[in-house]
Order: sequence, then C-alpha cells, then structure tokens
Amino acid sequence: MNIGRLTIILICLFAAMGVPGGASATQVHAEPEGLYSHQLGHGFFVVSMGVLVYWLRGRRLIRHKGWRYLQYSAILFVVWNLDAILVHYLENRDDLFMKFSEGTLHAFLQPYPGREWVTVLFYLGKMDHLLCVPAIVFLYLALRQMIRSPHRFSP
Repeated sequence: MNIGRLTIILICLFAAMGVPGGASATQVHAEPEGLYSHQLGHGFFVVSMGVLVYWLRGRRLIRHKGWRYLQYSAILFVVWNLDAILVHYLENRDDLFMKFSEGTLHAFLQPYPGREWVTVLFYLGKMDHLLCVPAIVFLYLALRQMIRSPHRFSP
C-alpha cells in the first residue's frame, strides 16, 4: 500500500469520526451517583473560588485591575455554583412540580397547588447563564490585563 492510499484512508476515517450526531442542550444525571458526584463538584468549585477570593484579598492583590477582575470572576462563579446546587436540588424533588418531557428541548413544569413560587424560583435559577457568562467575561478581562502588563501582577 503506498502513502497516497494510506493518506486517503486515514482522511476518510477521521472524517467519518468527525461527523456529529444529534446533540441536546440538556443533561440528565444518572440516578443517584451521577447527581451526587455532580453536586460534590459544584461544592468543590464553590470552596475553590472562595479560597481564591480569600487569597487575593489577603495578599491585597485586588489593588490591581487584573486581580480585581479575577476576584469578580471568582465571586460570580461562587454564586453560579450555589445557584446550580439549588436548582439541582429542586429538580430532583418529586413533591414540588410535575415534569413533562424531561431531558428534551420541549420540557415543561406543572407546579402542584401552593408550590407555584418554587416553580418560579426554579425557572429563574435555570437561567444560570446570567451568572456564568459574566464570570467568564471577567476571567477573560483578568487574563487579558495580566498578559498586557505581566510585571505589575507578581505577588
């Protein structure tokens, strides 16, 4: 077999592996271990970002714009993860609302009588991108600021 055929075969194999299938924007965790480990991951992220904020403030690094942006990012990541923990908890309660077409793009909730406020809280909590995207933007701004003037950012 010459190099030309081998190259064509490899290109075809890699192209076949790169053909995407259907992808959904929702994720359902396997019961119960998947959710437990996922929640532990959120908790670990909260603690990690809290330690980072404590460390940045303790060393008074937030006087510089880049480190201050990093602190804002960490605080938003803490709030985002706390929101995610709450939403995952509410999502797995069976006494708050009925879920229909769960795990699809057409899912909807029907609150049990007297629990409408929890459904509103759950709905607002599911809009976690309003916390996560600004956190990522502040992380980007922090890194950009630190790259532009690295000599100012050494502890």
